[in-house]
Amino acid sequence: MIPLLVVLVAAIAALVAVSAADDDPTASRQSEVAARGAQVMPFDLDKTTHRFKPTGGGGVQAVVAKDRADHEQIADIRRHLRKEASAFARGDLSDPAAIHGEGMPGLEELEANADALAVRYSERPDGAEVHFKSSDPKVVDALHQWFDAQVSDHGKHAEHAS
Repeated sequence: MIPLLVVLVAAIAALVAVSAADDDPTASRQSEVAARGAQVMPFDLDKTTHRFKPTGGGGVQAVVAKDRADHEQIADIRRHLRKEASAFARGDLSDPAAIHGEGMPGLEELEANADALAVRYSERPDGAEVHFKSSDPKVVDALHQWFDAQVSDHGKHAEHAS
C-alpha cells in the first residue's frame, strides 16, 4: 500500500509542476520562440549561445557554438549571420520579426531608421558576430531594447555579454 501511495504522491507532484510551467508566460513564450526560431535559424539552439553586448554607440550580436570543434554548427552560424547582417543593413528585420513577433521592442524603430545604423559581419573561431553602430541615440536605444527582448525570448539560449 505504501509504494502505491508514494507513486500517487509523485504523480500528483509531477502534474502540479507541469501545470505551473504551463502557467509561466515567460517559459511559454520562450518555447514558442524556440519553435519559430528552428524554422528560421539553421543551427541548433541547444548547441549554440546567442550573446548580446550593448555599447555606447550600438552593440554586438554574436552566436557561438558551445563546442569549438563543432564545425557544422559554426558553418551554420556563419552562413546565417552573414545573411542576416546583409538583411539588417537594408532595414530588413523580417527574420527576427518572424521569430519574435512584429511587436518586438525596438524592431519598428530599427526598420524605420536603417540608414542610421551601420552593420558589419565578422567571424570568430567559435561562430560569428554582427556589429551595429549608430550616432543616433534613438536608434542605439532601439537596438538595446531589441537586444534585451532577444535575451528574454531566447532564455537559456542567450545571454548578455560583458
